[in-house]
Amino acid sequence: MWFWWFMFICDLLVPVVMILCGRMMWKHPPKKINSFFGYRTSRSMKNMDTWIFAQKHFGKRWWKIGWIIFIPSILVHIPFYGASDDMIGIVGLILVTVQTIILIVSIFPTERALKNTFPEEGGV
Repeated sequence: MWFWWFMFICDLLVPVVMILCGRMMWKHPPKKINSFFGYRTSRSMKNMDTWIFAQKHFGKRWWKIGWIIFIPSILVHIPFYGASDDMIGIVGLILVTVQTIILIVSIFPTERALKNTFPEEGGV
């Protein structure tokens, strides 16, 4: 039973990080372009306009997606309470794989929005 709780908490890490980091980037984006924190791609780091736009766009997206995958992540685990450790591990692995794919795919709409909003030079 302890393994179920361990996997339950581990599988909620991705949505919780998306919710918290998304809210931070959306409402309080990093004031300076940096290589350590924020949405950092070559397109987003061209200038301050693209930087702020990318932080807010990506942060809002992560915040929404985080909440969307939070509840299903909880519900997936409930039927497996008391199941074997192997079964719980498999379910946890599948869930975290799906969450990671969703996390990575969420990058593409922000890149598309940057490309559509700013010309190649990155200015308005």
